Amino acid sequence: MPRLSAVLLASVVTASACGASALETRTGRASYYSDALAGRSTASGEPYDPGELTAATRDLPFDTRVRVTRVDTGESVVVRVNDRGPFGDRRRIIDLSRAAAERLHMIREGVIEVRVEILAED
Repeated sequence: MPRLSAVLLASVVTASACGASALETRTGRASYYSDALAGRSTASGEPYDPGELTAATRDLPFDTRVRVTRVDTGESVVVRVNDRGPFGDRRRIIDLSRAAAERLHMIREGVIEVRVEILAED
């Protein structure tokens, strides 16, 4: 039991140190949008802007903020959900804008393993 308490305490301290608290965490693969989609409407009605920090998920409400962290390097970026997807490979849990993908240094790989934390509203 003391070990469980230590793990829980470490989790709370880590979440507090990161700023916004996470409501839920998911792990899976991330990909990013093709540049050819720039300007096309997203499911929210906004045009896709490769320079914005946005993302697509299958089920999170539009305007939800999530922290996406590379599992292998720990690099992370906070993005806003404004579209639906990814479609096809069920192991992919999020599609990122080009700007978000660049922050995660994933352009060369194309698809990476990530942890997605749903952030509490400020």
